[in-house]
Amino acid sequence: MTPSAHPGSTLRLVWPQWQGAGPDAIATLTPELPFPDAQLGYHLGSRLLQLLAPSPDGPVAVVPVGTGQEGLTATDGVFARDIVLGQLESALALITEHDPARIVTLGGECSVSVAPFSYLASKYGSDLAVIWVDAHPDTGMPECQYDGYHAMAVSHILGHGDQRIVSALPATMDASHVVLAGLHAWEDDQEPFTTGWGLSTIAPGELNASPEPLVTWLRSTGCSKVAIHLDVDAVDSNEIVLGLGMEPQGLTRAAIARALKDTAAAADVVAITVAEYFPRQVIAMQRLLTQLPLLGEESR
Repeated sequence: MTPSAHPGSTLRLVWPQWQGAGPDAIATLTPELPFPDAQLGYHLGSRLLQLLAPSPDGPVAVVPVGTGQEGLTATDGVFARDIVLGQLESALALITEHDPARIVTLGGECSVSVAPFSYLASKYGSDLAVIWVDAHPDTGMPECQYDGYHAMAVSHILGHGDQRIVSALPATMDASHVVLAGLHAWEDDQEPFTTGWGLSTIAPGELNASPEPLVTWLRSTGCSKVAIHLDVDAVDSNEIVLGLGMEPQGLTRAAIARALKDTAAAADVVAITVAEYFPRQVIAMQRLLTQLPLLGEESR
């Protein structure tokens, strides 16, 4: 085996995957935007996060993600299944090449956490816990009504879902080591999986009041390492809208920062993902620029 170029480092994984979101959801939730622009919203969001985030200390890897329309059909209950599987395999190959101790992932939609968390689960085994900060449980399955893969991210981390995707993962995790923090919005057909698999949940009101429920849960796992997923739609949409969907009564930004700071004091953070940033105003501005004299496509 060829030695990795950066063993023990923190890898920044930029993964602008957008195909995990079903087109009907995009169209319904962004009526103010042209659909072709909105469909690539997560792709643009990932690129903006790369620009906005502090400069990395270690290596950066970009998962290749196409922007074409080929393959955007459901297979075995998963929209764009073959595309997201191929991009999952590419991400895992990049991660394996670097063999990092820690991974920062800038997405893209929620499923970008599946590869890095699975890789770290294979590296750290039962010493790894996952904190999934999200308004939604992401415990969908191929048989559920919504076929977007981003709504099935937690399911696949736990080893459930599409078997071709699960088979590509280096490891899966036990539900006892995963908590859904900030959960308060879900489809009825996801709820049986969320409760049936035994996932712990923490409501927004609890975390807004204090980070203690999250820290207490983490200590109960006995894990010394933790991977954190932050879906920005966990932020209360009454405070600011950062994600695709508008979910009121969620977490405040201050509560999220406080809870994750206390988490970092209680365990070794080996991964953090920021996902589902959907920059509505930037998409609208981008469209306007293309229509202006000397700037727009018609001027070229």
